[in-house]
Amino acid sequence: MTDVPTPSEERAATTSLGELLSEVSRDLSTLMRQELELAKAELRTSAKNAGKGAGMYGGAAYGALMAVFFLSVALWWALGFLVGLGWSAVIVAVIWGVIALILFLIGRKEMKKVDGAPQTVETLKEIPDAIKRNEENR
Repeated sequence: MTDVPTPSEERAATTSLGELLSEVSRDLSTLMRQELELAKAELRTSAKNAGKGAGMYGGAAYGALMAVFFLSVALWWALGFLVGLGWSAVIVAVIWGVIALILFLIGRKEMKKVDGAPQTVETLKEIPDAIKRNEENR
């Protein structure tokens, strides 16, 4: 059997070191741009979820403030009349308390979705291994 060079061996024999380095540099540049785009996409999604969660927390805080306000008014009316008009304020305060609880639970659910850029971290960890494998194949 005669040793017939493979196409990659022929290419390696005819390609200059400068061309090979240029190709590697171009490939690394493309890889880094793609990783940057992936990171941007993941961070956009995380920021969107964080914004939703923060909005729900804000709504929960407003609901809690309203509950405290109406409970205070209710206590004032209840003590002022000892039974009567004050109960209507208690009902409003309870409604605001329920709304605050619902908004809080939704906000907490949205905040649990925030996880940063896990795929970008994983693929960035693979880059040194890929470079090492390419160096070993030379």
